[in-house]
Amino acid sequence: MAGPARGRTLEPALASAGDFDFHFTRLQYESGDWNVDERAPSNVLNALIEYTTLRVDPTERVVALADPAMLNAPFCYLAGRRLLRFNHAERDHFKRYVQQGGFVLVDDCNHDIDGLFATSFEAQMAELFGPDALQTIPDDHPIYRSFFEFDGPPRTSQELNGWGDGLVHEYLKAIVVDGRIAVLYSNKDYGCEWDYDFRNKRFMVTDNTRFAVNIVVYAMTR
Repeated sequence: MAGPARGRTLEPALASAGDFDFHFTRLQYESGDWNVDERAPSNVLNALIEYTTLRVDPTERVVALADPAMLNAPFCYLAGRRLLRFNHAERDHFKRYVQQGGFVLVDDCNHDIDGLFATSFEAQMAELFGPDALQTIPDDHPIYRSFFEFDGPPRTSQELNGWGDGLVHEYLKAIVVDGRIAVLYSNKDYGCEWDYDFRNKRFMVTDNTRFAVNIVVYAMTR
């Protein structure tokens, strides 16, 4: 893998309110368990501050999907393990946000393809955007080169060390609107991968939050 484009000035495509270019917004929803992997956002924010020139709000924001305020977020994160079923307001805001140029990273924390979160989320996307809306993205997609260089979605420690299921997700899926990813969907459980005490980061041979930097940079500059 090549190194990052260090020192590059990033010009966000979507402006954030206040003195920051970027704030991390976790979406709270009525069903399921939205508050998984609680330490992941702080590690992602730390990586953005370390590697990029974005003015980053260091505090995670939690906003209800049913709250119209989420429509103004530059980047949203939605994750869970259990059944996901949007209520009327959540459905409306999710669809409006995606169609008006927003970006949502959705992470299935179960590391599977047929669990409650995966099947219910994919069914929701089919209802909102059509049965073929979620498409596999190729390994040469710009998101894998937006800051660091990757040859496809990096494997997680769960995949490398095994959950006993031998399951490796070779690709990510996305909903594309006007030529750009609007919803990036992962079964790889990146949230769990990034959920650790920040003091342990110094023991890592390779910083595993680097792909999170790619995701955010892509979302903010496309």
